[in-house]
Amino acid sequence: MRRWRGVENTPDDWPGGVVTIGFFDGVHLGHRRIIGRAVELARERGQQATVLTFDPHPAEVLRPGTHPAQLTTLRYKAELLAAIGVDALCVAPFTLEFSRIPAEEFVRQVLVGRLRASTVVVGENFTYGHRAAGTVQTLARSGAAEGFAVEGIGLVRADEKVLSSTEIRRRVAAGDVEGAAVALGRPHRVEGVVVHGDARGRTIGYPTANLQCTPWSAVPADGVYAGFASWSDQRRAAAISIGTNPTFEGRERRVEAFLLDFDGDLYGEYMTYEFTRLLRPTLRFDSVDELVEQMGRDVDATRTATLPV
Repeated sequence: MRRWRGVENTPDDWPGGVVTIGFFDGVHLGHRRIIGRAVELARERGQQATVLTFDPHPAEVLRPGTHPAQLTTLRYKAELLAAIGVDALCVAPFTLEFSRIPAEEFVRQVLVGRLRASTVVVGENFTYGHRAAGTVQTLARSGAAEGFAVEGIGLVRADEKVLSSTEIRRRVAAGDVEGAAVALGRPHRVEGVVVHGDARGRTIGYPTANLQCTPWSAVPADGVYAGFASWSDQRRAAAISIGTNPTFEGRERRVEAFLLDFDGDLYGEYMTYEFTRLLRPTLRFDSVDELVEQMGRDVDATRTATLPV
């Protein structure tokens, strides 16, 4: 998949083709319906399928301090898009200046002038341009004038709710990682670098890898989860703890994992933690022995929960 940052950096030899637009956080099942349709059309016509996305999240620019929790890093988003069959990813830096481009100019400058769209595929609730003045209907009118087709795709619904990134974030924040996985089509994950913690786990027989998550990560609710830890070309089942470690009067909220059947130094490694199931809430124990006994049960539960189906 070809990638470039800034619509102005679209390669001069880019042939254009089918374009879909969105922030696509999570690349969830609803997003996949839209993106998949763009890829399908591109293949039918022998064209390229391009995704136009943005960085950072528009909310952070328009209302600083309101950046929503992020389901996917830009790196992971690109990986997921490539797996769907997207040919090119254009990342537009979202700035105040960019947000003020009128809808008509967005079509002329970006979709026609740079990305050379033959068809634009978007969700039925898509808006664009200054003050979100552009809609699927105005885009279709512009397309008729500028020579490209437009498809508005119906939104995916589950349990009478629109399947959205907002709803998935709510599930993650509540610790419902199984519900989030259904909507995502895969387990939710966080990623980042392993950093030094208190090294207390090693002294009680359960060394953990303390993950410094990427900014704005959608970290699940406090608790202990069964899941997997991955890095380089390795993957291990893991009991993942999120919280402040109240048994030791901790104050800093941490995401740390005990990797099953692993012994090694992971400091500085870039890792991902996938969440399969919430095992229990965070608890305060009266003694270290009680904590160790419970951790043994957590590891057994993790082993069972991560067995191949």
